[in-house]
Amino acid sequence: MPPLGHLHMEHVLQAVGVLEAVILRSFGPEGGQVLFTRDTGQVLLSRSGTRILTALHLEHPFARMVVECVWKHSSATGDGSKTFILLLASLLRLIHAAASKGSNVSHSYSSTKAAEAATARHLADKLLAFGLKELDELIATGVVPYGGCISWEDFTVEAQTSSLTNNLCVQKLLRSFFHTRCGYTHCDFSSHLTCELLSHWNFKNQLPSFSLQLVSDYFPALHTPVSGFPVRSSRLIEGQVIHRDFATPPLKTDHQPVKAVVLTGSLQPTLLSTGDVLELGYRGRMKEERSILHFSSWMESSLQGVIAKLQTLGVCVLLSAVKQSAAVLALATQAEMCLVECVSEDELSLFSQLSGTTPIWDCSMIESEHVATLAFCRPIQLGAHRYKKHTSITIKPCSLIICAPGEGQIEQYACALQDAIRMLLRTWEPMLAAATTTSKSTLQSHKGASLHTDSLTEQTPYRSIAIQPIQKPGCVLSAGGLFELLLHYALLQHGHSCSVSPDLNIDASVSQLLANALLSVPQKIYSHSPKFPNDSHPFSLGDKLSKVSELDLGLESVSCKYQLLLAVLQCVASLLKVDAVLPTHTALHTQSRRLARTSWEDTEDEGEG
Repeated sequence: MPPLGHLHMEHVLQAVGVLEAVILRSFGPEGGQVLFTRDTGQVLLSRSGTRILTALHLEHPFARMVVECVWKHSSATGDGSKTFILLLASLLRLIHAAASKGSNVSHSYSSTKAAEAATARHLADKLLAFGLKELDELIATGVVPYGGCISWEDFTVEAQTSSLTNNLCVQKLLRSFFHTRCGYTHCDFSSHLTCELLSHWNFKNQLPSFSLQLVSDYFPALHTPVSGFPVRSSRLIEGQVIHRDFATPPLKTDHQPVKAVVLTGSLQPTLLSTGDVLELGYRGRMKEERSILHFSSWMESSLQGVIAKLQTLGVCVLLSAVKQSAAVLALATQAEMCLVECVSEDELSLFSQLSGTTPIWDCSMIESEHVATLAFCRPIQLGAHRYKKHTSITIKPCSLIICAPGEGQIEQYACALQDAIRMLLRTWEPMLAAATTTSKSTLQSHKGASLHTDSLTEQTPYRSIAIQPIQKPGCVLSAGGLFELLLHYALLQHGHSCSVSPDLNIDASVSQLLANALLSVPQKIYSHSPKFPNDSHPFSLGDKLSKVSELDLGLESVSCKYQLLLAVLQCVASLLKVDAVLPTHTALHTQSRRLARTSWEDTEDEGEG
């Protein structure tokens, strides 16, 4: 890439504008799916913003920076990648407009562009400082009272069939999430499957975040992809599935309790360690105690001793992280032990956590605390592959079978399910609960407020609300731009109070700028509806909320929205701190260039600079 020299706001806007144009095709309730065609000819349809952005071949460094920020945010919260781009583009345009009006050439700057860049950088820093200091309180006072809370009981199968107050349940939250990721077709089925999975992994005397974190961390080990079947064939099965087949014949009795051991090393003793020397002869004579036959006999007897000790402990299932030798397979088969080789680290870690045992490296040191008791251990046929399935005595795990006609669709649904778990985990993080100074009503009393728009009109005063040190996890709000509208109104009122009271030492223009940027999200959502009011005047808020209530788009997490705003503000500040782009050659490019120039006698070191 040629040197770009000094960069200006136009470069940032151009790069982000291209990403926005791509995202807008799949944004909102009327958004469609994007068709991907890979180099192999494989075709995939997706509505996932992260998948769409990461699939692009980007050369511009600003575009790559933005996609990296989106990917990090999506990896943490599982949601919000498309809204991230829209808010980012809106903020940058407003900052550019404000910087163009308020910047003047002075002795400190050589040109108008430099003055605009400095003003924009200053605005971005003020926005980030405002978001880190004031945003959480504004959300707690101006947004949270119009939402509600989901409870952990909503994850149980019994709660899914019952009628909950205002229908504020996790099913509705997940349904709206899967609709934005996979479309209408399977959103109900996917939300029910996710609730069923979480209800099975519900641990007594543990916080909900513990179960969500466990499922999120071990999701690769908890699900099994099966291609060639419809999506609705996806289901839960009892036990943990080890995605490897038996290296020795499986057990003949698969219903009685069996004992298992996790191995992280080779069962056969090592002949020589690194740096050791095997002396085969001494001055022309063979030393009997150091002959190769002696070492071979010693290894065989040691291996037989290890197998005998395992039999003494009643072990008949061996889970190995490495490939074992032929001698180990032969002796294990002779001892009627089933062996599973090359088990992944995630699956062994999950097995150890569920069984409460510790993996062992040297089986000669094995004790009873290294032995796990399983309710059963047997092979299972899933599609074209055969795996091992087991379950422990104390904890009854379950595994998720994800079916789809093609591998690409399986990957898409698996990513959506994992992101849904991350979104729920972020939703369950504690939020500040707000209560008015004149009322003792808590957040639960405001559950139905978002369904009625007559409670918030132009005559509604901005109430003085005190933040109580109460942790309130699971806060949700009606989807469809309600969060942005409420926060937009709260920011305008906050800016008005700051302008009236200059002692607060807060720039009201920052609050106004962020409020206008937030309004772009509901405008994009309802861009197909000509009746949606597009002005940013606070008096039209009641009309806008009325329009939001007409469409039942489900629920969305307040905590995820808060994290999204902070991530966007941090991304804006990072982008506007860049003054110039200097192209360099990476190590990979340097090596490829050197290989291409092998005929040259003198090759410069392109890795420098």
